[in-house]
Amino acid sequence: MNWVEDLVIMLRAEIGDLDATSYSDSRLRQVLVYAAYNVRQSARFPNSYTVDVTSLTISPDPVTNNDYDFSILTVYKAACIILTGEAKEKGGKGVMIKDGPSTFDNRDSGKNLMSLMKTACDMYNTLLYNYQLVGGENSDMSSVGQAILSPYSPGSFLMNWTRNEPRSGGGRW
Repeated sequence: MNWVEDLVIMLRAEIGDLDATSYSDSRLRQVLVYAAYNVRQSARFPNSYTVDVTSLTISPDPVTNNDYDFSILTVYKAACIILTGEAKEKGGKGVMIKDGPSTFDNRDSGKNLMSLMKTACDMYNTLLYNYQLVGGENSDMSSVGQAILSPYSPGSFLMNWTRNEPRSGGGRW
């Protein structure tokens, strides 16, 4: 059980390539490592990941460490990258030919890929936003409930007022 096997299978499921006809495992590992590099730059995780794009390594292994957040974000980012490339390629090859009563139109294949790409990229952005907002399953990285207050904000007035109240048994007054 490691990222090289598990994340490749998960990515194949997301891009609809379970029969391994479109992409080799090594190509998917390349995309996953690049995606992991991007994910690591986008959020803080409990584990400090080292992503080496040249040697195609991610350490420590997010699957072995049960870091589901990093793993899922990496898979969705990789799916977004792959589907974006496919949509660009298919979109440029869409044609419609009319010859008398006959019509040939393959423009919808590009539109379908654009829809899949948008779904994968939107899912990644939503998951990343939620992770950044509330942290993950194994994370204490949440910033919920934290605020930066100025001395003039309403919360600061209450805090300063209660802090300056006289205490029983002798106080500041």
